Amino acid sequence: MTLLPEEVVRGAAQLCVAAGFVAGALAFARCRSGRMAVSVALDFWLAAGLLTLSLATTWTAILAAAAIVGLRRMLTYALAQGTHQAAGDRPG
Repeated sequence: MTLLPEEVVRGAAQLCVAAGFVAGALAFARCRSGRMAVSVALDFWLAAGLLTLSLATTWTAILAAAAIVGLRRMLTYALAQGTHQAAGDRPG
């Protein structure tokens, strides 16, 4: 049985999703930071979305990818702001 390129790309996207869960869990176990874990997982899930985008180059797929990138940027910014505010609240 031979794999078609589409099947390979979809498989790679699924591996990115699974790797996001694993890497996020490992980041949380190592750092005990939910913010770090979500950030790491989102990077892998963004990669999965971009791989999937390479298969369907419709405007809907492109807009969906842009929405994913925008959401990723907003979450990263919000998580970074939360980290800076939490650090500022500590006595020291």
